[in-house]
Amino acid sequence: MATKPTAATTSKARALSLHIGLNAVSTAAYEGWGGPLAACEFDANDMAAIAKSKGMKPTVLLTKKATRANTLAGMRSAARSLKAGDLFFMSYSGHGGQMPDIDHEEPDHKDETWCLYDGQLIDDELYFALSKFASGVRILVLSDSCHSGSVTRGMPPPPPPPGQRVKLMPEAVAMRVYGAHQAFYDKLQRDVAKAAGGAVVDPDAALAQVGAAAQATALVGSFKPTVVLISGCQDNQTSMDGDHNGAFTEQLLKVWNRGAFTGTYGNFHARIKAAMPPSQSPNLFVLGKATRFLAQTPFAV
Repeated sequence: MATKPTAATTSKARALSLHIGLNAVSTAAYEGWGGPLAACEFDANDMAAIAKSKGMKPTVLLTKKATRANTLAGMRSAARSLKAGDLFFMSYSGHGGQMPDIDHEEPDHKDETWCLYDGQLIDDELYFALSKFASGVRILVLSDSCHSGSVTRGMPPPPPPPGQRVKLMPEAVAMRVYGAHQAFYDKLQRDVAKAAGGAVVDPDAALAQVGAAAQATALVGSFKPTVVLISGCQDNQTSMDGDHNGAFTEQLLKVWNRGAFTGTYGNFHARIKAAMPPSQSPNLFVLGKATRFLAQTPFAV
């Protein structure tokens, strides 16, 4: 005779996290550019501390360890391990980059990238890796970087205030890096499209048109897990580095207040945004059915 599950036999949700922080990149991979920053490793360690305080098992990749292979391996391992109801928390602090998007017809459209130590991670790759998580897995992504080159921007962002470091790979460097490694990056885009069974719907193109969360889901199509992403700025802005934390991460930590914050993800984003200057407004978007996820307290397992 079957028995009803009790509190002792019901499995609890599991949670894993991956935290990436780069204070520099390899000059060999970026055509002589080292991209020096100061606070990104602090950002990654602080996000890992939050994860650990909530019972997660964090993995931290700092600068030279924050390679393409290590980042993708961390995501793939989590995707294999987690099931419906589980949580994957991922944070990135470092430079944002851009490169031509070879999968779309618009000649001026560019893919966004994360500048990892030994090469860029294209947003198509990130989206495809996230799509491999099981249905019902909750994924939280916090990205303290610039998001340049999207279709939403007609003009480059204004220069940063004097003495401040911006988390953006300069356009001239981006084009030089792409030109030197074009075969590698073009093949990555084609390989992702082939693995996905056709052209991958670019999250940039979708998010450029998002007026509500439901639109994002409709534009990117079927997406099994649920993703909530809070990024450091809008597409036409730049994220600032700091001495101890990036500007976005600094305000996030203040709002979180060592766990005293008790609101929802929507409240969390709104409070962080309200504390930021007009020149840097954190963005919030979702993929998948996120209504219940958004209503939860941040970082809740």
